[in-house]
Amino acid sequence: MDPLHEHLVRQTRRHFFGQQGVRLGSLSLAAMAANPLARYAGAVDAESNPAALQRVHPSLPGLPHFAPKAKAIIYVHFNGGPPQHDTWDYKPTLADYFDKDLPESIRNNQRLSTMTSGQTRFPVAPTKFKFEQKGQSGMWINSELMPHTAKIVDEITLIRSVHTNAINHDPACTFVMTGSEVPGKASIGSWLAYGLGSESNDLPAFVVFTPRFPSDSNGQALYNRMWGSGYLPTRFNGVALRGSGDPVLYLPNPDGVSREDRRVMLDALNELNTQGLDRYRDPETETRIAQYEMAFRMQRSVPELVDISQETASTLELYGPDAKVPGSFAHSALLARRLVERGVRTVQILHRGWDTHGGLPRQLGNQCKDTDQGTAALVLDLKQRGMLEDTLVVCGGEFGRTVYSQGNLTKDDYGRDHHPRNFCMWLAGGGVKKGYVHGETDEFSYNVVKDPVSVNDLNATILHCMGIDHNRLSFKFQGLDQKLTGVESPKIVPELLA
Repeated sequence: MDPLHEHLVRQTRRHFFGQQGVRLGSLSLAAMAANPLARYAGAVDAESNPAALQRVHPSLPGLPHFAPKAKAIIYVHFNGGPPQHDTWDYKPTLADYFDKDLPESIRNNQRLSTMTSGQTRFPVAPTKFKFEQKGQSGMWINSELMPHTAKIVDEITLIRSVHTNAINHDPACTFVMTGSEVPGKASIGSWLAYGLGSESNDLPAFVVFTPRFPSDSNGQALYNRMWGSGYLPTRFNGVALRGSGDPVLYLPNPDGVSREDRRVMLDALNELNTQGLDRYRDPETETRIAQYEMAFRMQRSVPELVDISQETASTLELYGPDAKVPGSFAHSALLARRLVERGVRTVQILHRGWDTHGGLPRQLGNQCKDTDQGTAALVLDLKQRGMLEDTLVVCGGEFGRTVYSQGNLTKDDYGRDHHPRNFCMWLAGGGVKKGYVHGETDEFSYNVVKDPVSVNDLNATILHCMGIDHNRLSFKFQGLDQKLTGVESPKIVPELLA
């Protein structure tokens, strides 16, 4: 027996039983080969024959499962864990506990990170910032650090009771974005690209920004698994647009290579790849075919996307002076609106620097100054264009922070450790209530006491807004029907829905 031959035979069987979708894809490719206008829809031929256009990023058959409230999503992730009691979860009685030890009954034998587990004291650190009730809803917010966001509270649903399993950044971020702490799962953006496709024929279905953050902040690493496709075909990876230089490396043609030359080269290369796909049924070959074609389209669409010279003065003023600075948070937020406007399904903005173990007042002030205006402008810009009603905006981190201080404590300076038991996130736009607050925590913002929302409850609710039943969107891998929301029976949170 030849072990290599036996391995190939088993692999073929596995492909036969597990990759039926690829076989259907090859039939589509064969049809496209017979009809060049269809095969390269959205590229050269579509320019002269718009009637030949078809969806480059089609949805799965039967999706959406029901009429969606949101057609696109912009997910703003503040990497590092924003402190909930310094931003959204107002606890006025904490001032009376300044520098007093947090009661053991509140900690309740909680597992602590190694950064504070050795402390002999756990002194309570009330926020030093000013909270106010804003809007007709009277929602409490740190208006001192977030004056612009304070103006949009009547557009948002605030969740004060989100909780997670992880206590360290990497597994917590992986959990928020993929529904599991275990690496290798598909991200929420990849799931949406896989299930719903995109209305844009000239841009990826899923785009990611990683804007700059204040230099003196404690920036945690970002891992591409946060926008990776995991076990899904890699064509559903998020495409990261750079903030400096070329937005996508190696996208322009080299000197001396014309667009027509590139088209001829891709035609020949795609013929070879199609033959390989027919022979080996490797889904990654299908990915290469699709991605080469998308790169060809992006040679025209990306320069137009990042050219903001046609934006009105009032729009640029709304986002603030950094809107014209490539790589800034405000610039990323503006481009996120432009992407959704062009039919892109999912945009992620991943902003680092929120890990405030020490010097919290200074660092948090810098972070809010960097993001407050751009975040509020994104919501207002979508609203004034009539896009907010079918665009879902999600904003939050991977966990919260402790009410007790890490390290030295003074009235004006303190730090906070990681805290998975409760943190705040907010949503705005397609499918969610306006000016609504969900969930409550105890007087220390340490434990959820009403209406807990797990990370996967939130993910299930997000999918619902996009017209997806989270129990019915799955992908067979390693003998399991893999899902974004896992196997622990998460639930949609109906109170959040409009």
